[in-house]
Amino acid sequence: MRPIILRFLPLFALLVCAQAPAARVERGNLVFDNVPPASPAIIGTLSHYRNARGATPLGWIPSGPLLIATRFADTEQLHLVDKAGGARRQLTFYDEPVNEAVVSSDANQSGFVFLKDVGGNENSQLYYQRAGETAARLLTDGKSLNGDPVWSNAGRAVAFYSNLRNGTDSDIYVVEPGAGAPPKLVYTGDAPGWTVLDWSPDDARLLLKKYVSITESYLYVLDIATGQVKELDPSKNKVGIGPAVFSRDGVGVYFASDRDADFMRLQFINLGSGERTVLSAHIPWDVEDIAVSRDARWLAYGANQGGASRLTVLDLRAHQEMAVPPLPPGLISNLSFDPQSQRLAFAYASPVQPRDAYVFDLAGGKLEPWTRSEAGPVDTGKFVAPRLAQFPTFDRVGGKFRQVPVYAYEPAGPGPHPVLINIHGGPESQFRPGFDPWIQYLVNELGFVVLAPNVRGSSGYGRAYLGLDNGMLREDSVKDIGALLVWIAAQSRYDAKRVFVAGGSYGGYMSLATMVNFGDRLRGGIDVVGIANFVSFLTNTAPYRQDLRRAEYGDERLPDMRAYLRRISPLNNVERITRPMLVVQGQNDPRVPMSESEQVVNRLRMRGVEVWYLLAKDEGHGFKKKQNLDAYLQTFAQFLQQNK
Repeated sequence: MRPIILRFLPLFALLVCAQAPAARVERGNLVFDNVPPASPAIIGTLSHYRNARGATPLGWIPSGPLLIATRFADTEQLHLVDKAGGARRQLTFYDEPVNEAVVSSDANQSGFVFLKDVGGNENSQLYYQRAGETAARLLTDGKSLNGDPVWSNAGRAVAFYSNLRNGTDSDIYVVEPGAGAPPKLVYTGDAPGWTVLDWSPDDARLLLKKYVSITESYLYVLDIATGQVKELDPSKNKVGIGPAVFSRDGVGVYFASDRDADFMRLQFINLGSGERTVLSAHIPWDVEDIAVSRDARWLAYGANQGGASRLTVLDLRAHQEMAVPPLPPGLISNLSFDPQSQRLAFAYASPVQPRDAYVFDLAGGKLEPWTRSEAGPVDTGKFVAPRLAQFPTFDRVGGKFRQVPVYAYEPAGPGPHPVLINIHGGPESQFRPGFDPWIQYLVNELGFVVLAPNVRGSSGYGRAYLGLDNGMLREDSVKDIGALLVWIAAQSRYDAKRVFVAGGSYGGYMSLATMVNFGDRLRGGIDVVGIANFVSFLTNTAPYRQDLRRAEYGDERLPDMRAYLRRISPLNNVERITRPMLVVQGQNDPRVPMSESEQVVNRLRMRGVEVWYLLAKDEGHGFKKKQNLDAYLQTFAQFLQQNK
């Protein structure tokens, strides 16, 4: 996802190049196919916004420092911060991003385990690095898919899932990083969706989740010694389950579930009696993060309140909610208590403030940022917070047209302004207003209105809304975009004659489908690692993902569903796309293979439609390296400028 860096070329040569795009140009790992160079003005101005960075807390070192992920060069790496405002001391130095890690609680064997893949192939490997050392040791086989490592309470063993056995199903392994022995298989899974959530306080049991779909998951407790599993809170109906942790006394489990409700509610289940208690019935939103302090006194959870985060800290001894100093509306994640149960760390970002690590002192009630990330050489005072609006769509609820939420980032001035519709992926995801310098660039520098709708099928609005696009209801979400285009035409500050649509992954499908169905109302479309043909996608996506995606899109092996998926696939309706397209792809994408993008590019070009194609040889499902991401966004900006 990055534009070409041309600032070292003489200006005259740059201007000559901009007049006539080369058919195919390779620069390092980037391939620009029929992509004109971005203008010097775009490169220069956008680079200011792209210098922003953030920081994410990952856990506490027993001696007191906080482990964070942040970027100082091309990729995010691991750093230590000793105190509020302290220097960030870098611990890992790789070309590939390192932004997932867990910390051992054993002060005598302090260290951390982190995940790293190669070129975005998502076959993440586990590495162990001792505190104070620079070398890391590979714990896994170097080829399989591994993830969700969790340290034992004693801080000596790590449990994780891996598809080492057959490349598809997820099994559960335990490894002692300090011992040097290979991982030990402790449970053989029967599907790709098995993950580790927590260890029991005595480290004798593991809390496991089997994920089938966003609305169907199962919780189990595994006895490590015997290999026996017991399902928690079995239900006759399919139930969605979010985060879960053992209580610190081992009596029960805190978990989020939408059982008997439309939203994920915080609940507690007693492991002995099976009695279940709902703790967040007063909040009509999804609980999405849970943490419990080691001394069993504090429980913190985050709730998704219409896209923004709401943090709650409970004093379990006093049975009351603790007052937390308020933050402006934004996103909160990565909750973690320190080993002494005195401080709570979390990540916080807002539309006008980069993501940073914050620490809440539980005794003193003081909240302060431990990192202060730079937004780059830009005036954040001009950054725009989005307006949350709603637009009516085609169907009715309770006799009234269904309302679809949309975040609107609007430039100053009366307009009319050109519009970019930004559709999230998933589809079981949700656009949420975090810190996004790219959107701020579009609004402040290019003068675009950026609209981010959460069409039917988006998460965050309840189980019923989530299921409105499943199976043969898939096209209803595309109709929501048609309704959005009608709403755009009614807004005096929006220019309905200059509208673009963009999306990544499933959002890429939505972008293509919008170009198919409403292309006469659009200036162009941007498809990033998007699904072009549901049948070829489901056939060619990584084997461990096939059944997970069939649960959402339908099983292409069934004749009726196969016929439906073929009918709605943009590739089979490509003759209806007549406006310019920008297609972006990572060569190593295991989710949406490169063949999906190349089918679109080839078919459109055969019909004479203008297509810009940007390929990164060292990326997967989306671009993560700054140099590539810069090139992509410069190309994106040039595409908008040239076609608006």
